[in-house]
Amino acid sequence: MTAPGSRGPLEVAPGVQIAAADVRFAFSRSGGPGGQAVNKLSTRAELRVAVDSIEGLSLQVRTRLRALAGRRLTQGDEIIIVAESERTQLDNRRACVDRLRALVADALAVPKPRRPTRPSRGTVERRLDAKRRTGVRKQRRRKPDEE
Repeated sequence: MTAPGSRGPLEVAPGVQIAAADVRFAFSRSGGPGGQAVNKLSTRAELRVAVDSIEGLSLQVRTRLRALAGRRLTQGDEIIIVAESERTQLDNRRACVDRLRALVADALAVPKPRRPTRPSRGTVERRLDAKRRTGVRKQRRRKPDEE
């Protein structure tokens, strides 16, 4: 597992890595309260990586990764991950990498195919019987029509 600050390839999952040159970080000032240092330090980290530069992913996993990225995916097919919850630039950088690892791990998990099922005859009968009983109960509450 390569650290976010080193220049080697970044391993995001077993057998999945990104060349250090393909991972770009940008830093800016964080928003929100923070005391005297909030307007001085650029601790907010923004990680950018192109989906096609992630090595070791099959076509299906890349498709799932794009879908899971949602609004973090740009039109240029880049994933942008932002972290500003930590107080230091290094911690926010690590948080970005951790979020990228979690995203790739979710994409690597093959979803279980849904097999359509039908309710059993007994289940259907019990449901319809319960509906009939409810209807009868409600009808008994009504006042008889006075004609």
